[in-house]
Amino acid sequence: MSVSLTQGAIKALSTQVDVKNPVLQLLNIRKVGNGNPPRFRLQMSDGEHSLTFFLLATHLNDLVEENRLVPNCVCLLKRFTNSTLPDGRQVIIVVDMEILQSAEDTGGRIGHPTPCSSDGKISSPEKVSSGFPESVSSSSAAVPGPSYETNSSKMSFPKKMSSGFPESVSSSSAAVPGPSYGTNSTPSYSRGPGRDFRGKSLMKGSPMKASPMKASPMTGSPMKASPMKASPMTGSPMKTSPMKASSMTGSPMKTSPMKASPSKFSPWKAASGSPDSSTKVIPIAGLNPYQSKWTIKARVTTKSSIRTWSNSKGEGKLFSFEIVDESGEMRITAFNNEVDKFFSLVEPGKVYFISKATVKMANKQYSTLKNDYELTLHSHSSIVPCDDGQSIPSVRCDFVSIAELENRDKDAIVDVIGVCKSAEDVSRITTKTSREVSKRALSLIDRTGKVVTVTLWGEEAEKFDGSEEPVVAIKGARLSDFGGRSLSVLFSSTVMVNPDIPEAFRLRAWYDMEGFALDSQSLTETRSAGSGFTMNWKTLSDVKNEDMGHREKADYFSCVATVLYTRKENCLYQACPSAGCNKKVIDQHNGLYRCEKCSRDFPNFQYRLLLSANLADFGDNQWVTCFQETAEALLGHSAEALGHLRDTDEAAFNEVFQKANFTTHIFKNRVKLETYNDECRVKVTVLDVQPINHREYSRRLLRNIYKLAS
Repeated sequence: MSVSLTQGAIKALSTQVDVKNPVLQLLNIRKVGNGNPPRFRLQMSDGEHSLTFFLLATHLNDLVEENRLVPNCVCLLKRFTNSTLPDGRQVIIVVDMEILQSAEDTGGRIGHPTPCSSDGKISSPEKVSSGFPESVSSSSAAVPGPSYETNSSKMSFPKKMSSGFPESVSSSSAAVPGPSYGTNSTPSYSRGPGRDFRGKSLMKGSPMKASPMKASPMTGSPMKASPMKASPMTGSPMKTSPMKASSMTGSPMKTSPMKASPSKFSPWKAASGSPDSSTKVIPIAGLNPYQSKWTIKARVTTKSSIRTWSNSKGEGKLFSFEIVDESGEMRITAFNNEVDKFFSLVEPGKVYFISKATVKMANKQYSTLKNDYELTLHSHSSIVPCDDGQSIPSVRCDFVSIAELENRDKDAIVDVIGVCKSAEDVSRITTKTSREVSKRALSLIDRTGKVVTVTLWGEEAEKFDGSEEPVVAIKGARLSDFGGRSLSVLFSSTVMVNPDIPEAFRLRAWYDMEGFALDSQSLTETRSAGSGFTMNWKTLSDVKNEDMGHREKADYFSCVATVLYTRKENCLYQACPSAGCNKKVIDQHNGLYRCEKCSRDFPNFQYRLLLSANLADFGDNQWVTCFQETAEALLGHSAEALGHLRDTDEAAFNEVFQKANFTTHIFKNRVKLETYNDECRVKVTVLDVQPINHREYSRRLLRNIYKLAS
C-alpha cells in the first residue's frame, strides 16, 4: 500500500496555519527528560520539509511502547494543538494519530526533506540525518545567547534552536540566553540556527560566559563583576555575567556567572510580557493538559447543587458546572475551599473568562459531554464575568430523532427534544440502598410521529409541570431497552422546558398544527408507575366484545369512565396492624383483636377499604373492585378518616359517597375470568385512578376521528 504525504503541511504547521488531518512521515523520535510518564519528541516530514517541534501526548505512549510508532512510518494526525512552553517556545502537541503505514512497508525516507524552523524559515540541510542537534563538547561552548562586539572579536548567538529545544552542552564556560550589544552600536540580535553555533572566546586569550549586561564605569584592578549596565569595554580578557556594562581599562577581571533576569530583550521570553499579552483566548476544543497559559470565554449552561461526601480518606464538598462556546463543551468541578469561592459567582446563562484551572482527562462516569478533558478549579483559578457574550451560544445539543433511538445501542448517551404529550404523577420508589427517590414518567413525541417514555428523577421529577404540553429538550439522557426503548435522565443530564432554541419553536408549531392529531406509535410499553401493566385504551363495551380476561393470563386496559354508584355497605373492615398482613381481625371483646394469619392478638387494628363501584361510559357499564389506595383516591378520604366518620358522624360518612358519584376519571384496570361457587364471572380490579386531562383526552378523540375518517 502506498500513501501520499500532505505536501506543504510542515511549512503551514510551522506558521500555525490550520491543516486538516495531515499525513506525515516520522523521521526520528527521542525521549525528552526522565519524567513519569515519559514524553517523546518527534521529527515529522511532508517529503519537502521536516520539523522537530512535535510532542507526543502521553496517552499515546503505547504507540511507542508497542513499537508501532518508529522512524519512517507514515502517520495521520487526527488531532493536534499548538502550545507555548513556559520559556516561550512553540510546540505542536499530537493528541490523536493513526499509523497509516508501517516503517517496513514504507521502505525508507520519502523525498529529501529540509529542516524548517518554527517561524516557517527553511534551514540548511546540515545534520538532517539525525533529526536533532548534536551534543557539543568544547572547552568554550555555549547555548543560544547574545552577541557581543569588541575591537578584537565578534560572537553571534541564535534566538532559537532549529529544533526548538536546547542542545546538550558540556563546557568549562557556557553562556546563557541574552541580548547582543556592540561597542559602537545599538543592541542587535542574531537568529542563526543553533546547530551553526560553536564555542568562541569573547576577547583574545580568554573564554567567557556571556549574559545580558548594563553598563557602569569601572577602572583599575582585578575584580569580580556584579550586575552592571552595558557600555564599551576594552583591554583585558574577562568573563562576564549579567551586568550594567562599563568601560574598563587596565587589568584582567573575572566575573561570576549569574542567572539572567527576564527582560524585554530576552529571546527566551518572546511569548511573555504582560499577563494580557501572554494570555490568549482559545476555544474549548483547543484545550489540552499540555498548555501552560490559556483563557477560555464560555457560557455556563448548567450548574449542580453543592454535594458532600465522606469516606475513609476524609470528607468534603464539591459542585460542578458545564460551559459551552462555539467549538464545544466542557465540565468544570470545584472542591472544598473553591466551592465557597466560586459557587455564588457562577450563574447559568452568563458568560465568563476562565483561566488557570487544571486540565485533566474527563471521568466519563460523571460526565456525558463529548470532550476528552475536563477542568478542576484550584486556589489560583480565575473566573471573571464577561459582558460581551452575544457570540457565545446558550446551549449545544446534538439532537437525535425519537425514531432513530431504535437504531442506537443500549446505554448510549443522547440528546432528544419532543413535545410532552402526557406526564404521570410523581411516585416514590425505594432504591437498593433503602433510599427513597421521586420518579415521574413523560411521553415525548417529535415530528417522526414516534413516542418515547422519559423518566425524571428527584427534584426534576417533583418540579416538572406537563399540564400545558411543553416542549422538553433533554441533553445527555441514557437510552435503555426496558420495555422496548426508553430514556432515563441522569444526574449529569440537563432538562430544558420550552427552551429558546429554533428546534423548539419548529416543534411547537408542528404539534399545534398537526402533531396533536397524529396517530403516533410508542417505542416504549407505557406502564403505570408501580402497577407494571401496559396502557391499552378501551371502552367498556370493548371489554365484553373482545372477551377480555378469558385468556390464561389477565388483561389490562385503561378507560375514561364515570362513577354511577358506590356501595358503602361493608366497604370498611378492621385489618391486622402488622406490616404487609392486611387480613381481617376478629374482635375478642376483651380489648384485643386476633389475626389468624399472624396467630397473634393485637390491642388495636387499622381500617382498610374494599369498595365496589359501578362505572359507565357512552357504550356500557361495569362493576369494578377498588382496594385501599384506589378507593382512597376515588373517595378523596383515607380509610382511617372514613372509619372515624362511620363511628361518629353517619351523615358526613354518607356525604363522602354521594360526592364520589358522577365524577369522571381515568381508570387503569386488570380483568380476569374467575370462578366462584362453580360460577364463572369476569372480575375487573382498578389498579390506578387518575384525574382526566381534558386537553389530552380531546386530542386523543380527534386522533381517533381522523383515523376513522381515513
